[in-house]
Amino acid sequence: MNTDRDDLTDEFDFDGELPDTVNRAAIERMRTVARVFDDLVRVPGTDFRVGIDPVLGALPGVGDVISAGLSLYIVLEAAWLGVSFTTLLRMIGNIAIDVVGGSIPIVGGIVDAVWKANRRNLELVLSDLANEPGSEGFGDGDDVVEIEVE
Repeated sequence: MNTDRDDLTDEFDFDGELPDTVNRAAIERMRTVARVFDDLVRVPGTDFRVGIDPVLGALPGVGDVISAGLSLYIVLEAAWLGVSFTTLLRMIGNIAIDVVGGSIPIVGGIVDAVWKANRRNLELVLSDLANEPGSEGFGDGDDVVEIEVE
């Protein structure tokens, strides 16, 4: 049994099987970024975990932008691994929601702590790479769409 897969299954909403050709080091780098930003420490007395994203978000004006810039690392790694265009767009959407929600005064820190865009994005990458149902992206598959212009 593949212990890498078991770790991903236990930690993320993922129960697929990654192909042997997937760069495991890239997955581990993305996993580290997701942990640091979204799940670094456990809130005492709960099972809830929080990372540095809400802390960066507390920096007025620039915190969420810095966080978004660093979150784009996972998107770049995903593109390098060959995930679908649709998955990349969904990942960018998750980051946009995190930035916009995090920039709202007073509630922004809560949004940053709860939304966990990096974790969501890693789950999208894993699903796409494992070709789980519903993870097909734009241009995937053998179907050809022909548009006739007159």
